Amino acid sequence: MTEKGKKIKQTKDKEELEFKPKHIAELNNKLQTDANKYGQKYIDFLNNCKTERETVKYIQEMAVKTGYKKFDKNTNYKPGDKVYLNIKDKSIILSTIGDSKMKNGVCIVASHVDSPRIDLKTRPLYSDSELAMFKTHYYGGIKKHHWITIPLALHGIIVDKREKVIDVKIGETEDDTTFCITDLLPHLERMQDRDRMWGEVIAGEQLNVIAGSMPFKDKNENGDSKFNILKILNEKYNITEEDLICADLSLVPAFDAKNIGLDRSLIGGYGQDDKVCVYASLIAELQTKNNQQTTVSVFTDREEIGSDGNTGLASDMLKNYLNMLCKADINRYLECIENSICLSADVKAAFDPTWAHAYERNNCGYLNHGVCISRYTGGGGKAGTSEARAEFTRRIVNTLNKNEVAWQTSSNKVDQGGGGTVARFIANLGIEVIDIGVPILSMHSPYEIVSKLDAYMMFKAISAFLETNEI
Repeated sequence: MTEKGKKIKQTKDKEELEFKPKHIAELNNKLQTDANKYGQKYIDFLNNCKTERETVKYIQEMAVKTGYKKFDKNTNYKPGDKVYLNIKDKSIILSTIGDSKMKNGVCIVASHVDSPRIDLKTRPLYSDSELAMFKTHYYGGIKKHHWITIPLALHGIIVDKREKVIDVKIGETEDDTTFCITDLLPHLERMQDRDRMWGEVIAGEQLNVIAGSMPFKDKNENGDSKFNILKILNEKYNITEEDLICADLSLVPAFDAKNIGLDRSLIGGYGQDDKVCVYASLIAELQTKNNQQTTVSVFTDREEIGSDGNTGLASDMLKNYLNMLCKADINRYLECIENSICLSADVKAAFDPTWAHAYERNNCGYLNHGVCISRYTGGGGKAGTSEARAEFTRRIVNTLNKNEVAWQTSSNKVDQGGGGTVARFIANLGIEVIDIGVPILSMHSPYEIVSKLDAYMMFKAISAFLETNEI
C-alpha cells in the first residue's frame, strides 16, 4: 500500500482500523485551558457583532490594527503584505500575500456574517388600538415562535436627506429600552385550532413589534402613539418618517452570549451560525505569516437567504477579487482557479438526544468531538450542493491529522433535508472546496449553543489549512 510513493504500515489493530472520534477532553487536558481562553474572547466578539454591518466593521478595524491596508488593484504586492477589500460595508475579504505566484493558486476560507433575524419593513411604523407598532419581515430560516416574548434590540443604519449614515443601536445597555413581539395567552389559545404545526403558531404578518403606547400631547399639537414615536426619533436622530424608508434596521436578541452549564464548557448566544466560524477564520487570518500561498479569507453576507445580491457569494465578488489579484491576466486567473483550494466554513447540526429521531447517529456531528467535515450538504438526492472529491477530502483529512485537529463527519438523514452553504458557488468557479464547521445545538434560534473545545478546534483547523503550504 502506498501514498504519494510512501509505504503505509499495515495494521490489524482494532483502534487503528476503526474511525471513532473521541471527546476532545480525553485527548489533551491542556486543550481545555486554551479553549477557555479562546472562548472568552469569542464571547466578547459575539456581543459586539450581532449584524453583518457590525461584524464587517469589527473585522476591518481588527485588520487595520494588525497592519492590513486597503486593497488597491493597481499596486504590486510583495510576500507578507496584508490587504483588505470592503464590499459595501456588508462583506469583506482579507488576504496575506504569499511567496508563491498567483497562478499556483490561493487558499480560500469562506464564512458568512449574516444570521437569521427580524427586519423592519420598508414602511414599518403604524398605530393600532393606541399602540405604536413596527411591521416586520423575517430574514432567513427561522421558527417564528422563537422570536416572540423575548427582549429585542434594534440595530442598523438610517440614511437621512443629506445622505448622512446614522448608526442605530437601541436595547443593548442595561438601562436602555427594548422591544418585543407579543403572543396569545394560553387561556385563549385553547379556543384555537390545536392541531397547528410549529410553523403555523404565528404567521409572518403577526410578527408585529411593540414600539410604544403613549400619545403625543403639548400646547401646540396632539398626536397618536405613532406620532409620538416619530417625535422621539426626530429628537434622537433628527429624522422623519421618510428616512425610515432609507434604512437597514433589524431586530436581534437583546441578551448577551454567556457560558452554559455548571462546567462552563459551552457557549450560548445569538448568531453563532456563522460567527463561530467567522471568528476562527478572522483570528487565523490575522495570525498568518510567511505562508507559501496567498490567503483569501472571505466574510460574506446573504448566505441565510441563498447568497443572492451584490454582497453575497452568488455574485461575482470573489471572482472579481481574484481577477484583480491576478492583474486581469486571464491566463493567470484560469491557472489560479485550477490550483486554488477552499474551506467553506459553516456550522453543522449537533446531535441532540432530546430530538434523536431527526439524526442519523453514525454520520452526524457531536459536541466536543471536533470540527465536522461535510463532503456535501443539501438534501434528498444530494440536491442544491456541490460535493468534494475523494482526493481533496483526503488532503484535508491528512492536514487535520498532521496538525492534531480533532475532527468528525457530518451529514443529514437522506430524506430529512438540510440547508446549503456557500460551497457550491465557489465550486461553480472550478475551485476545490469542502465544507467544514462547528457542531451547534438549536441552530437558527435566538440562542444557539456550541462547545468551546469545538470552537477552538475550528481555529486550529483553519490555521493549519492557511499555513499548510501543501497546494
